[in-house]
Amino acid sequence: MPGHDVLVVEDDASLNELVGAYVELAGFEYRKALDGESAVREAQQRPPRMVILDIMLPDIDGFEVCKRLKAQSITSSIPVLMLTALSQEENRRKGIACGAADYMVKPFDPDKLIDAIRQHANGRV
Repeated sequence: MPGHDVLVVEDDASLNELVGAYVELAGFEYRKALDGESAVREAQQRPPRMVILDIMLPDIDGFEVCKRLKAQSITSSIPVLMLTALSQEENRRKGIACGAADYMVKPFDPDKLIDAIRQHANGRV
């Protein structure tokens, strides 16, 4: 059974906390991971309601994190929202192809992020 939390995967600690504040404004608990390997581990140990995932991480990129989450039965149904500075259409397509439910570009509109968090985190039963 998923918790009431959202895992934010972003290597910039201050940006991670900023996104975490929006997670809390959306009505969910905030958990953080600063790299891809720990994000996969965290999600497997305690599956969150959703994952907000940066692509450019210090170890494995967000595309690989998304593929690993979607490949494991315990995490395969968790919605992944990619939140990245990579605005090229090819990256958006690659993100959706590896299983992301949504793809948002930084800098982001806080209201749109909060709406997306509510939509995806509540869409899971």
